[in-house]
Amino acid sequence: MKQEHLFNIGDDDSDDEALGITIQARFEEFHQANPHVYNRLVALSRQLVRKGHERLAIGMLWEVLRFERADASDPTSDWSLNDHYRSRYARLIMARERDLADVFETRKLRSD
Repeated sequence: MKQEHLFNIGDDDSDDEALGITIQARFEEFHQANPHVYNRLVALSRQLVRKGHERLAIGMLWEVLRFERADASDPTSDWSLNDHYRSRYARLIMARERDLADVFETRKLRSD
């Protein structure tokens, strides 16, 4: 059983970094291949905002996605959520969704 992939803190990015592939490029590829991740993060965010929450933690929502995935999928699946993408999803959501423009606190990216 390969359950360690589901709860992996982050993918092994060393090979990609050696090839000059950035975290941003990997994120964009993952996002394009998995639009349901963005859609679910937006839905969860809106659900909490409707209940009166003004600030949200992308890490909390990320772990909800992990739980939902673990509950609904084959535990031997290699599909995983790379923690390196959390802040990028927070930024993308705030940039695209006007009603969620200020719900996440972000720090400057090291790559900027």
